[in-house]
Amino acid sequence: MTNQAQGAESELPGKPTSASRTTLSHIMTGSDTNLLGTVHGGVIMKLVDDAAGAVAGRHSEGPAVTASMDEMAFLEPVRVGDLVHVKAQVNWTGRSSMEIGVRVLAERWNESTPATQVGSAYLVFAAVDADGKPRPVPPVIPESGRDKRRYQEAEIRRTHRLARRRAIKELRARRADEGSEHDGPR
Repeated sequence: MTNQAQGAESELPGKPTSASRTTLSHIMTGSDTNLLGTVHGGVIMKLVDDAAGAVAGRHSEGPAVTASMDEMAFLEPVRVGDLVHVKAQVNWTGRSSMEIGVRVLAERWNESTPATQVGSAYLVFAAVDADGKPRPVPPVIPESGRDKRRYQEAEIRRTHRLARRRAIKELRARRADEGSEHDGPR
């Protein structure tokens, strides 16, 4: 879907990518570690969700909830004493949903070496009203070539998410028609 087509869906004025871009920084301590002595992946995931939530709330100008997390990739271990920077921005918007792209960088707190990318993720947030019902979000306006590429890639991920959801529903419906019993979670 193009920006013009998307803009036609929303009566809200568009907002540039930079309007809600956020960086959250945190020093990792001993309480953040796993059994291997590195920072627990769940701690990083919480920081990712926090930063993405701030971006979604800023862009939508109100409450937004995590709908899904795609492709959380841990590229390098994070250690105690690392200063972690979680950078997030809106990549794509629909009627009430937003894809937030997140990059996780780490650097030693006491060194002046460049930060290294240690993780990345894509999250989908839904803007909600006071009753928890979906509400419209402003279209995002990509500003740079990189933002436009991220927007196009987000559309591909959305198409894949919807196709996967549809295929799973169809499979479950066929299995129910065949009389298969429930075979585990979900």
